[in-house]
Amino acid sequence: MNIFSYLQSGLSAIIPFVILLGILIFVHELGHFLVARWCGVRVEVFSLGFGKKLLKYKKGDTVYALSMIPLGGYVKMFGEQPGDHISEEDKKYSFTHKNVWQRIAVVLAGPLMNFFFAIVIFFAVALIGEDAKTPVTGDIAASSPAYAAGFRSGDKIISVNQKPITTWEDLQKSLSLKESHDLHIDVVVQREGTGEEAKIATTAKAEPNPNVLSSFEFMANVDGLTPYSAGTTIGVLGGSPLAALGLKTGDTITAINGQKVSYWRQLEPTFAKMNAKEPLTLEVLGVREGDKAEKPITVTLAPLESMKSFTMQSLGIESSELYLSKVIENSPAQAAGLRSMDRLLTINNVKLQKWDDVISNIKSFDGKNPVDISVLREGETVSLKITPKMTTQMLPTGTEEKRYTIGISPIANIAAPELMVLRTTNIGDALIRGTQKTWDVSVMTVMSFVRLFQAKISPKNIGGVISIGQAASETFKIGLTQFLQMMAIISVNLFILNLMPVPVLDGGHLVFYIIEIVKGAPLSMRKMEVAQQVGLAILMSLMIFALFNDFTRLLGL
Repeated sequence: MNIFSYLQSGLSAIIPFVILLGILIFVHELGHFLVARWCGVRVEVFSLGFGKKLLKYKKGDTVYALSMIPLGGYVKMFGEQPGDHISEEDKKYSFTHKNVWQRIAVVLAGPLMNFFFAIVIFFAVALIGEDAKTPVTGDIAASSPAYAAGFRSGDKIISVNQKPITTWEDLQKSLSLKESHDLHIDVVVQREGTGEEAKIATTAKAEPNPNVLSSFEFMANVDGLTPYSAGTTIGVLGGSPLAALGLKTGDTITAINGQKVSYWRQLEPTFAKMNAKEPLTLEVLGVREGDKAEKPITVTLAPLESMKSFTMQSLGIESSELYLSKVIENSPAQAAGLRSMDRLLTINNVKLQKWDDVISNIKSFDGKNPVDISVLREGETVSLKITPKMTTQMLPTGTEEKRYTIGISPIANIAAPELMVLRTTNIGDALIRGTQKTWDVSVMTVMSFVRLFQAKISPKNIGGVISIGQAASETFKIGLTQFLQMMAIISVNLFILNLMPVPVLDGGHLVFYIIEIVKGAPLSMRKMEVAQQVGLAILMSLMIFALFNDFTRLLGL
């Protein structure tokens, strides 16, 4: 990549970040500005950014400025510092000389503007439409309690306890519990393929909620009920008919003789319907040499007179999940000789069926004897000995887990969840949804701090400006709806963060004013100065820690 490409890539990431942060800062400071003016306070400077003023315009008593460092903003009010000498005539314009309730209103206005702005954004998203997971079940194992209760793969859940279900999120909310108690549920489902409705009555067991950011501590769960399905990414055996046609491990089948397939469970029955005496045409997505992204590929297998119908075995394909996509540098796996595209066969002579078998076998390492692993490589079985090492893994729940690993990743074979566009044309419904979403995000943000203090999620999840920049850039690439939702989430975070009782933040000032109300007099200048210094130290420490986490993630440390 040349210098021009690097600059172009950097600018494409910076622009969404500046747009997102600039809008949110403007909204926050506008809240302070408007209420200050409403209370009769003279506003001297309204600045987006800090440092040297790049652009400025004065109207009335106020200088409106765009400053060099776009990582914040400020509203400078007349008489803001208690020690300032102010004439009797000018006291009516001074912030410090306003009554305590007016000062509270000015300080509170900034965070509240972020909160209400999030409602406006989510309101707009509700009207535009947003992607949501459909309430369709994934792969239901025949040995699971969910299957025994009557659920089947691909069932669309219509209602739970007579309450209509529109999205998978609706289903999760209907199963959320404040206390630990089993829940009887009556579920109506629509069968995949036939469209027939079926009623299922079962008892869901109360279990700890896997979503640590939820205010509901328990979740009613039916073991085996999941929205996830295995995808159609294949492993191709050497010497097979499809290998001869150029298909490779890691390719994803999208259609068989023009019939679309999305899930692994669809492949075998679809192949079985095909007449082997006729050509077999497969549409696949795959990466070929010289390409950076997946592209459609079509291959046609000539008729096979020796068989009546096709099977996965006769075609020489299997799931890709036991093939290695990556062997991490300087890992035990690399030291032992494992390579990308190796097909895992056994661990300590135990035949592997799925990726969970690999994880459970490595986790059970006794810390003494090396693990015996056999792999299929270019048609030959290779036996290796590997000594796992203890590592810290970040789980999807935000918690850390210490376990033995060897430094390998599979070729993932999980189908993307089926999505639907959730949209409302009713203004009132859109406003209700916007308010509800803002409240939900607010609760999750507060719970994230609670869980941090409870040590239920790792402090490594704290991110800074780099994380915000990456999120802004990625969502901007995906689409307007995703970018707006990210803006709303960060706006809510600014609302919560600014209300934290830390001096130098709005919440710290509110604490001072509450003390003033209780005492009947403001705190002494000395006490406020010390508190401000402590607050600044706390804030700077948090920013440095967040930046450290950002760079750690960025460098893959």
